[in-house]
Amino acid sequence: MAKALHVKLIYNHTAGNQSESPQQLVDILLAMQANDIHPEVFVIDPNMDVANVVRRAQADGTRLVVVAGGDGTVDSVAHNMVNSPLRLGIIPVGTRNNLALNLNIPSDILSAVKLLRRGHALRIDVGRARSGGVVRHFLELATIGLLSDLYEITDELQHGDITRVGEWLSTFMAAEPSQAQLILDRARKVGASGHMVLVANMPYIGPNIQIDPKVSYRDGKLDVFVFSDMSKFHFISFALRSLAGTVEKESIKHFQVKQLKLDSKPAMNIMTDGLELGSGPVKIEVLPKALTVMAGRRPHKKKKK
Repeated sequence: MAKALHVKLIYNHTAGNQSESPQQLVDILLAMQANDIHPEVFVIDPNMDVANVVRRAQADGTRLVVVAGGDGTVDSVAHNMVNSPLRLGIIPVGTRNNLALNLNIPSDILSAVKLLRRGHALRIDVGRARSGGVVRHFLELATIGLLSDLYEITDELQHGDITRVGEWLSTFMAAEPSQAQLILDRARKVGASGHMVLVANMPYIGPNIQIDPKVSYRDGKLDVFVFSDMSKFHFISFALRSLAGTVEKESIKHFQVKQLKLDSKPAMNIMTDGLELGSGPVKIEVLPKALTVMAGRRPHKKKKK
């Protein structure tokens, strides 16, 4: 019989549908009880500092920190676990749950809890961005430019606040392109005029859009997408084709790097996993296999006869 598994459980009661939170927490605890998982529970809100929970886990010998929440909550906890001996478990109860999609974690609570015991302990790459003396880690992507400007409003719209449609359109229409200078892996220089640069560590971003199937969180590289010489309406067309899986790769410059430096005029806003980092020069690099997560196994493809 397997030994009891002691974990820290960080539960964000504001993630997803808040009216379901009380029952959701009960379901998680019952599923853990059925799998002989013993949690120390921390109920948090988005503004709470989770670093203390991670430090407590390291101090008392807990090996697994489980996050029940959306992508933002998981990202905040993971930021404090980089290069630590702890493992990260995820129970996806947020709105988009991109991380669960990328890591093949089931969306139902019981299956996600079972995965904490029976899943695959996977070491994955983490991105690190530094700008103006501020350093942040990211699991999914860093955005520089228009997507950073629109992120908060778009997030509110996705949560049902349609009153911000006008603000979204105003921000979009007022956006002007910047001149961006990139230095890739300390050697290659790239100049571009455009609205946006994306640096992806995982293939699925935003509302579960697969930006490129070649993006991997296990290859020791980051994928840089430079949207140069594209009109704003071309961006809309790009987004729609992305949802349909028919993006024209020719219109986007794509590089795979271990490190990049970027400066832009006017300075573009920078975000990492939806959190503001600042604006101006930024250095971004990959930390290979710097975080251990409990992931699902992808189905094996049948061999062709």
